[in-house]
Amino acid sequence: MGYRSAVTASTTRRPGRSPDGEPPAVLPAEPAQAARHKRARTARAGALLEDYVELIDDLLATGGEARATDIARRLGVSHATAINTIGRLKLAGLAHSKPYRGVFLTEAGRALAQTVRARHRLVVDLLVAIGVPQEVAESDAEGIEHHVSEPTLNAFQEFLRSRNRELG
Repeated sequence: MGYRSAVTASTTRRPGRSPDGEPPAVLPAEPAQAARHKRARTARAGALLEDYVELIDDLLATGGEARATDIARRLGVSHATAINTIGRLKLAGLAHSKPYRGVFLTEAGRALAQTVRARHRLVVDLLVAIGVPQEVAESDAEGIEHHVSEPTLNAFQEFLRSRNRELG
């Protein structure tokens, strides 16, 4: 079996794809396809701010302080990048800072951090439930958590509830 056949046979095909993995003969309606891509772009833009808010909340909870230097090191970005993104958080009303004291979250920032953390936990729990090792699930959830919709999250949660009832 050639590479292409092996890949096609071992992957789930998208609706509309032919058995050999070729593009569909008919594309989705333009508004539907545009809406999917817009949602993905919006999720990517929000993911960065969500990561910062979650980390700031973690730093404040564990050390009482979230300095730009610490944020930059933990996210693997430059100090300048961290400062710029913190500025975006401030403009969005999610954070504020005090001279010589670091960054603090507003009420909206804390609420967002809790939401992001809950989404992350749910995605990790689902991935572990289907057999993904914990360490891999934690890493993969970092990307998935920002892109998954509420209906999908609800389905994840219901799956885990029903699974726990069966096991419990």
